Amino acid sequence: MKRIATLIDNIGLLWTMSTGSEQQDAAAFAGREAMRQVGALENAAIAVDGDGYIAAIGKTREIRAMADADTHTVDVQGAFVCPGFVDPHTHLVHGGSREKELPLRLAGAGYLDILRAGGGIMKTVHDTRASDHATLLAKASASLRRMQSFGVTAVEAKTGYGLELEAERKQLAVANSLARTLPFTFVQTALPAHAIPSARLADRDQFIEEIVHMLPVLHSEGAEFADVFVEEGVFTTAEGRYILQAAKRTGMKLKLHADEMASCGGAELAAELGAVSADHLLTASDEGLWKMAQAGVVAVCLPGTSFYLQKRPARARFMMDEAGLAVAVASDYNPGSSPSENFGLTMTLALLTLGMSPEEVFVAATRNAAAAIDRAGELGVLRAGRRADLVIFDAPSPAYVLTHYGVSHVRSVYVKGQRVYG
Repeated sequence: MKRIATLIDNIGLLWTMSTGSEQQDAAAFAGREAMRQVGALENAAIAVDGDGYIAAIGKTREIRAMADADTHTVDVQGAFVCPGFVDPHTHLVHGGSREKELPLRLAGAGYLDILRAGGGIMKTVHDTRASDHATLLAKASASLRRMQSFGVTAVEAKTGYGLELEAERKQLAVANSLARTLPFTFVQTALPAHAIPSARLADRDQFIEEIVHMLPVLHSEGAEFADVFVEEGVFTTAEGRYILQAAKRTGMKLKLHADEMASCGGAELAAELGAVSADHLLTASDEGLWKMAQAGVVAVCLPGTSFYLQKRPARARFMMDEAGLAVAVASDYNPGSSPSENFGLTMTLALLTLGMSPEEVFVAATRNAAAAIDRAGELGVLRAGRRADLVIFDAPSPAYVLTHYGVSHVRSVYVKGQRVYG
């Protein structure tokens, strides 16, 4: 065993999200009972080696005995500790903002109404195309610092505000720059199939072919996943299938924006194609959710989006209790339908609007969120051999973190054993 470089000592309550089995810890928790397993340990400590990996977890007295005179000890004074949060669905890199849409929303205009009128996604496309690399980098960096203050240590970042190759590549390049310089785990997703510009409706099929030809380029420049907005008034199920099958042939993993505004068969398509996750799912059918469970697709709920758009939230209880799905939560941070980097608020909304228990919320934000970006074997669980990505809270309990809402209870955040916040 390597020598202990850092000792996270005197933990009052530790939620590891581990079952104790290395093989089982490399998968999502599915269904209600499993999603309440948090691997709780009281009066605990974590030993971290010099490379930033966990050497051992156990009772304080046992782990203290592994330290030597040169070990750096962090006394957390009885705090609650859990794995770093994983945000598996964000639109991190974008230009501008969309607060001017608020009067339209208050007057009754819906999300798709604003999009059809040239606002919504298309407004952000204009602002992103007009912004240079440095401007986008500065804006996204500020957002990441806010995310980290709420305990996020891993993030998925989508393109989708370019809708043409060079602008999509620019978004991807910004995300790659962030990945090289900031202490986060990044996963990149190509989403050129995010909207259809009104000027391209007359040659819709040609626009879709252009999207298909973008995917190999974006994949070669770091996009691991491909995503499509399968939605009424955006891309049909048949178009989504065509684009995602092309992405799969390119070697990309698949995600879907599915069944957000209307039930369009997005959940069924995710199951058919073996997607890693299907996200939103506010209007997904029972059959689609059952098929997702059978296919091992993670259901990613975005409670901040349904809250902001004043929509009925996803049926997380049905997903877990009836369909037996693995459920994750994500912020969907974007300028139009979820303009907040507050992951703590996302988790509180999962508690209050999705009807999830505190245990289920924390599992959905760690272990299952990692599975939603195909990182279940690396992130979201604290166990020997894994990275020491963890959050230390100024709070007496996990329930307090969720119910004393709207503020950050995070005392400090560690990535690979190094303190990066607090």
